Amino acid sequence: MTIEIDNGSGFCFGVTRAIGKAEEELQLGHELYCLGDIVHNGREVERLCEMGLRTIDHEQFATLRDANVLLRAHGEPPETYARARANNINIIDATCPVVLHLQERIKREYDSDTHHTRQIVIFGKPGHAEVLGLVGQTAGTAIVIERPEDASRLDFSRDIALYSQTTKSLEGFRQVVEYIQAHISPDARFTYADTICRQVANRMPHIREFASRHDVVLFVCGQKSSNGRVLFGECQRANPRSFMLSSASEISLSFLTDGTTPDAALSIGICGATSTPKWLMEQCRDRVEALLGIEAS
Repeated sequence: MTIEIDNGSGFCFGVTRAIGKAEEELQLGHELYCLGDIVHNGREVERLCEMGLRTIDHEQFATLRDANVLLRAHGEPPETYARARANNINIIDATCPVVLHLQERIKREYDSDTHHTRQIVIFGKPGHAEVLGLVGQTAGTAIVIERPEDASRLDFSRDIALYSQTTKSLEGFRQVVEYIQAHISPDARFTYADTICRQVANRMPHIREFASRHDVVLFVCGQKSSNGRVLFGECQRANPRSFMLSSASEISLSFLTDGTTPDAALSIGICGATSTPKWLMEQCRDRVEALLGIEAS
């Protein structure tokens, strides 16, 4: 039996950077708040909470004064920075550089259209933290579409500028582009910018390949992870014997058998989302070894 942890899974650069900033502040003994979960993984949030990180929501943030607050990789709208200045809050900004660059592009797009006649469209998940930060660059006027078919509600007689949430799928974005191109009026202008993070997008083909060469796949991610749900879908398409779990304790012997006894030649792959810590995948490996009576690797 072989057990392989996918080296291509785990924290992306933006998440690694945000967690590093949090750990640095906490190790210095500073009181630190985080606006929203620092990462969409409950186990990692718990680990940092034990180090002293306090997670707050926007309502709590509005009443905070004279404090240190970390902004996670997803980014925030301009209103958050304005509130921090008004309340003398020291911001530790861990916005992912890829997201920050996208915010700046959308802000320039919005400011360049003096009369705001152009439709700024964001292909993304409504209500997602990153998307809220992007919409905030347009004074709340950007149109968010989650699926290619949502593009049907755009006004094709007016100019359209399309951007994407950094973690959306390339295929979905291309479908939106094709739909708009097929329906836009000859008198209207359509521009689009592929703003999808390649570090995330490249995980799609990688995870398919990883899942296809194992008999069983254990996909580890937090329940709030949008990226995790997308990647798990890719795992399932490549390998129907893929199981999603958020902790090692959820692994049962039934995952690893054909319904009777474990197969000694079984190949087990363990992978995860961009928000999945490596240590959690290692815990899952240890759990599999314990269930099967394998000596720890």
